[in-house]
Amino acid sequence: MKGQAHYYPMTLFKALGDELRLAATLLIHRQGELCVCELMAAFEAPQPKVSRHLASLREAGLLETERRGQWVYYYLSPHLPDWMVRVLEETAVNNPALIKQPLARLQAMADRPAVQCP
Repeated sequence: MKGQAHYYPMTLFKALGDELRLAATLLIHRQGELCVCELMAAFEAPQPKVSRHLASLREAGLLETERRGQWVYYYLSPHLPDWMVRVLEETAVNNPALIKQPLARLQAMADRPAVQCP
């Protein structure tokens, strides 16, 4: 979907059909942006798994990235349609348990946001 102006509901919902991808999207939306190492800590998951899920979200058009030095930060695409942002916001508000533990782990990380990702 990269570069396309149209967002298809099936593509977006399929991308969010995995619990880790949904929770990661909600966490990124709440935090504004996160790097892979922060998401690894939040979900206690290995880098390849987190990166694979982030790639799916990026391919679906949900996330975009920005490289800063050697680190890549993920953030919600500013091109998402309003209805999709509302779905994410409603999901977060009505299902706080989805990101409760990952958020607590993220907040427990030392030296955020200047953490040195491995």
